[in-house]
Amino acid sequence: MLKPGTAWSDAYDRCRAAAPEAFHDDRVLNHWGGLWQRDGRPTPVFSPVDGTAIAGPPRLDRSGAARAVHAAVDEHGRWRHLPLSERRARVAAAVDSLQAHRDLLALLLVWEIGKPWRTACADVDRCLDGVRWYLEEIEPMLAGRTPLPGPVSNIASWNYPMSVLMHAMLVQALAGNAVIAKTPTDGGLSCLTLATALAVREGLPLTLVSGGGAELSPVLVGARELGCVSFVGGRDAGAQVATSLAERTGLQDRRHVLEQEGLNCWGVWEYSGWELLTTQIRKSFDYGKQRCTAYPRFVVQRELFHDFLAAYLAAVGDLRYGHPLLVEAPDDPLPELDFGPLINAAKAKELAEQVEEAIAKGAVPLYRGPAVEGEAYFAPVALLDPPRSSPLFHAEPFGPVDTVVLVDTEAELLAAMNASNGALVATISCDAPETAERLTPEVRAFKVGINQPRSRGDRQELFGGLGASWRGAFVGGELLVRAVTQGPSGERLPGNFPGYTMLPP
Repeated sequence: MLKPGTAWSDAYDRCRAAAPEAFHDDRVLNHWGGLWQRDGRPTPVFSPVDGTAIAGPPRLDRSGAARAVHAAVDEHGRWRHLPLSERRARVAAAVDSLQAHRDLLALLLVWEIGKPWRTACADVDRCLDGVRWYLEEIEPMLAGRTPLPGPVSNIASWNYPMSVLMHAMLVQALAGNAVIAKTPTDGGLSCLTLATALAVREGLPLTLVSGGGAELSPVLVGARELGCVSFVGGRDAGAQVATSLAERTGLQDRRHVLEQEGLNCWGVWEYSGWELLTTQIRKSFDYGKQRCTAYPRFVVQRELFHDFLAAYLAAVGDLRYGHPLLVEAPDDPLPELDFGPLINAAKAKELAEQVEEAIAKGAVPLYRGPAVEGEAYFAPVALLDPPRSSPLFHAEPFGPVDTVVLVDTEAELLAAMNASNGALVATISCDAPETAERLTPEVRAFKVGINQPRSRGDRQELFGGLGASWRGAFVGGELLVRAVTQGPSGERLPGNFPGYTMLPP
């Protein structure tokens, strides 16, 4: 049975009560020009949790998005001149309001993108805690800096609507910019709409619109009045954004932050800490590996494979996954799960086909977890030596599918870990510190951990990617603020730009 009070109808009724201006009986609205607009074409959407029909995005066409951008430009002209003390007070009030609705925001994430309750709460909490840190630290970060000449435009993936997208929007506004965001196509509409409604009540200049990426990208990327474009998503879409910026006259030097996927790898070389590795592998399945910093590839020294396999099987055999809202009795707490469904049934079908094709071409199945009923659910799978023709060999699966590659030399280890031309994170498990320290600079990942995983990081620690996993300014801590503000004339931001790369310390 569903936990009482957690049904989609309950969640949507609470949204209408909390923000009736944004949630009508039959549709969710876009927000631009300081008003909630009943425009766009609502699209039917079904929850990955159980196929329940949920609120769908009111998709604008290109001309509608252009009107929203022009309105945001007007808002930017007013907001950028507000004193920092006023901006800080309004953002702080917005954070307090979001905190008051924290559980509803988390429940929306469960229904819209399938996050288990614990993971959904963590997404909201990371957003709020992160923005609170910037509220405390923002003054020295803005010393000698001014807002950008135009709004910041955000196009982000669906997997972290609060801790990545809303977090960035609030910091961008705190730094003095009006903000535009497109709701992710695959999920997060109601959560982001509620968060935006609470923030604009406190006077923040946020624009939130829905629509297809191909239809809206020319406006949300190419409008000349924009000050910065921030993108989080796959390499194909990110490359199109980068190409659009490069090909449009006068936009080559526009601020941009393009975070793209990479095949994050975990190397195991001359290692013996198997109990620790079991714990780390288990934790790596958080949210079904639908994360930009997930580790779907293990590159293992051949003579250690038997020990690695025992550690791996001990980890995956203990995973808990399934329906995130089912309980046996009304008073039972929500289940403690590592992950729930994938983002939709199409993704589950895609992964199933990739796995079967890889096996047909020679990959060895090492593990298949027990199946769970539901079209969007996908049990964890591990494959040994996927064929080079398979997408699972060179691309991030974005789901609970691991691949294992065996190597005999350090050169083979590094070549296998660098298979995707750059990644966001990587790890090497190795007993000898001097060996690990010698190998890590050769790994083409922005952050490389030794005997521990690396994560995104939002505060003091910078974040970026190497190779094709990132384009533009690095972010994190002060660098996030620098990316959306102007400094001294001739300033070069650290990041991946044509002809200029700054590596992490």
